[in-house]
Amino acid sequence: MWQIHNRAWLLVLLSAGLQVLVFPLPNFYLLSWVAITPLLIALLRARPPETLQIRAGIKLLPAKPLQAFLMAYACGILWYAGTCYWIYDVMHQYGGVNTAAGLGILILFCMYLAIYHGVFGLLISLLAGDSHFSRRALLLSPVAWVAVELARTRITGFPWDLLGISQVDNIPLARIATVTGVYGLSFEIMVVNAAFAAAFLVQREKRKQLLLATLGAAVVLQSGQLIPSPPIPADHTATLVQANVPILEGSDWTREYFNSTLRDLSRVTLTGQNSSHLVVWPESPAPFYTSDPLFRDAVSNLARQANSWVLTGSIGIRNAPQTPGGTTEIYNSGALVSPAGEWASRYDKTHLVPFGEYVPFKRVFAFAGGLTKEVGDFSAGTSRASLDAGGTRLGVFICYESIFPDEVRESANQGAQVFVNISNDGWYGDSGAYAQHLKQARMRAVENSRWLLRDTNTGVTASIDSYGRIVASVPRKQRTALDAPYALSNETTFYTRHGDWFAYACAIICVVALFIRPLQTARS
Repeated sequence: MWQIHNRAWLLVLLSAGLQVLVFPLPNFYLLSWVAITPLLIALLRARPPETLQIRAGIKLLPAKPLQAFLMAYACGILWYAGTCYWIYDVMHQYGGVNTAAGLGILILFCMYLAIYHGVFGLLISLLAGDSHFSRRALLLSPVAWVAVELARTRITGFPWDLLGISQVDNIPLARIATVTGVYGLSFEIMVVNAAFAAAFLVQREKRKQLLLATLGAAVVLQSGQLIPSPPIPADHTATLVQANVPILEGSDWTREYFNSTLRDLSRVTLTGQNSSHLVVWPESPAPFYTSDPLFRDAVSNLARQANSWVLTGSIGIRNAPQTPGGTTEIYNSGALVSPAGEWASRYDKTHLVPFGEYVPFKRVFAFAGGLTKEVGDFSAGTSRASLDAGGTRLGVFICYESIFPDEVRESANQGAQVFVNISNDGWYGDSGAYAQHLKQARMRAVENSRWLLRDTNTGVTASIDSYGRIVASVPRKQRTALDAPYALSNETTFYTRHGDWFAYACAIICVVALFIRPLQTARS
């Protein structure tokens, strides 16, 4: 194994720490412009040169491919550990695993997803080659980063806290996402990071000028957050009920407790209901089965009393005669009930949480079946069609479906006029996950220029406008109702219509660049 300079490892650690601080709860979003810079410098100044190169005055060279992978991989492990530490609490507190197993799951989780950071490092090394100052690697680093983010989304299915999410509050800059999706923001941030890295890699006489120019660009780009944006008119109101239902064992749900919970939720709904067209109950850990007459009657009565459409988080059922396999299937659902109390339609969650809502490759991971005991072994829905609430088209997505840009935009592309995200963020406790989740959901509103009604079990329950701003919200961990303003939209953004075209373009450019370099070397 080739020697890696000690300073390079320190830069790797620095980059990991900066990346952690970018996202909630620290939320030092300003650091996003420099968070990857130390990693880039480390990758491009990692190893001592050979004897002849020392005589030529060269001090440090780019990392070899394996070195680069390991350095960036270590950075990724630390980043995921510092950002997704809440995985341990979810597994230990609600998954029924002991402390050692919970820590083991968190470590494996970090080691698995950090592979994408490692791939980024590998790409930089391959693009740089043995060049002392690789303009090529720096120029293409934003492209490589976006390509890796796309892979995280499409291959692993866990695009948590993509770099561009950090700028959701920077409204003028965030509008780029209506064309490119969040990936365009990640690209923009990486361009600045690469410029900062270049400033530290060029000769000293050029360093000050480049640093000042890059700092000026970062300030200008971030200053958009200081520019006030006009309010967006809202002509509709929804009642969002923050249920604050505790996560209990199934045996704790006695009939008396079940009925009292339904009565209290109905009371809170009607107290907060202000002639709204729509009432929303969140995804919750309560055993609200769509086939349960007690639950159906309570919701139907509520819809009639409120004279409103009611969208409620529930456990959907398809009985054996209705399924191709002849087995009963259960779904994590959002059921829509008309003002007449009729159960009109239902959205079944299509993107399930692995080890939370189902166990992938059950024969291999049979031991992990207990992780889903608090949730259930769900089947995946097959449609993202919007739900029709008396002429209002609702684009419903459930819980962590909000982190998938291309999937959410499909409902807008199929006619959804307003987004409704129902979630149970109670699984996260008081960790930073609930705030991270909220930021990602807000970006979906920006990308598709849609209002978002976000109704959660424990918070944050909020009305979010098409600029991603929180217009109204209620305190966390309270059973209450929010009169949430919103508006409808029939227009679609470029991103809504064309999806992840920008990210795919970056991936193609990256692949082409990797093939061109060996060809150029061979010809020379």
